[in-house]
Amino acid sequence: MRINHNIAALNTYRQLSAGSANASKSMEKLSSGLRINRAGDDAAGLAISEKMRAQVRGLEQASRNAQDGISLIQTAEGALNETHAILQRMRELAVQASNDTNTSDDRTELQKEMNQLTEEINRIGNNTEFNTKKLINGDLTGAGSGATQVNVTFDFSGIGAGQTGSTVLTIGGTDYTIAWDSGTANDNSGASDNFNAATKTITIATGTTDPSNVGDRIEAQLLAMRGADPSLSISEFDFSGSSGEDLQIVATTGGAYDGSAGQGMVQFKSGVNPVTTVNAEGSNGTNGTASFQVGANADQQFSVSINDMRAVALGLASTTAGGDADGGAGSSVFASGAANQITKDVTSGTEYALDISDATKATDAIAVIDNAIKTVSQERSKLGAYQNRLEHTINNLGTASENLTAAESRIRDVDYALAA
Repeated sequence: MRINHNIAALNTYRQLSAGSANASKSMEKLSSGLRINRAGDDAAGLAISEKMRAQVRGLEQASRNAQDGISLIQTAEGALNETHAILQRMRELAVQASNDTNTSDDRTELQKEMNQLTEEINRIGNNTEFNTKKLINGDLTGAGSGATQVNVTFDFSGIGAGQTGSTVLTIGGTDYTIAWDSGTANDNSGASDNFNAATKTITIATGTTDPSNVGDRIEAQLLAMRGADPSLSISEFDFSGSSGEDLQIVATTGGAYDGSAGQGMVQFKSGVNPVTTVNAEGSNGTNGTASFQVGANADQQFSVSINDMRAVALGLASTTAGGDADGGAGSSVFASGAANQITKDVTSGTEYALDISDATKATDAIAVIDNAIKTVSQERSKLGAYQNRLEHTINNLGTASENLTAAESRIRDVDYALAA
């Protein structure tokens, strides 16, 4: 018999406390529906289930991403459906104009509709957007597409003999100074011009005559400076389009300032300003491709490209009056003068529609339109393939999410039959 300690009571209390704690945990699991309510319940299980939860939520968002991708593709394909309808009408007009039962006045009226339909193809190409992202204007043609990403022309027509001071241009983030040297005689040959690669300065002699070929002369000095120091930013630009009083600066395709990186990389900065116009031509950077995140983890993306579907790219218009098609394949486009001038797209400048003013030209136009119809059909087919692929992606993501959720549930959720 023990006097100071009641061992039986202590044992009873210990067993009661343990049972009460277990009952409390069981009630917590039953009420929350979770086997793991805190890390202490199952430390390893908690870490595994949290990783699985991240994967499940990523898969669910990836499925929504793929659905948004289908919506983007359907928007582009819907626009091309209307382009197809326009092309069918244009072909009908060309076939009608090919028949010599029509008078010149009849063909004039047919030409008016042809011009308007060509403008509408441009409008659709320029304005079709999904969440403000343009789809069929060439911005999504893929990496390295389009030889001209930044194309800025500086017009130096204001320069006269005796021009002094300097002009600073920023090219590729670096300042280049063009100094006008009125103290040196100039015969427009450029023989008296020079450059300093260390100070990034070009000196143009303006002493005696009007330097009307200043664009060519600046180009020559920029190329010489680039040859002397290939590390300069101008090594990433091309100047071959310069002529007369115009200096043309174009980012090299695939270079450091190509694509969207080239935006704003060429600009007038300060100093004496003989620049009368600064015209941005071509594309000011593209988005490359549209990439859809279709997986729960990094680098699980799917990219789509959509070609330029405007008039010039389809071979339906020319940027030269009386010239041939600038884009597409097939027979020549006999684009004529002012009567066929149409609303331009945002990059090509003045454009001229197909000429159906006589039977011969109208017949040639039929072949060109046939090729455009084929091109649009191929693009729509490609978009349809993208959509079908994304639909399978969504199905697969749903299956993976369901199975992973089941696995996570076995770790995290309570088994009501056991409640332990």
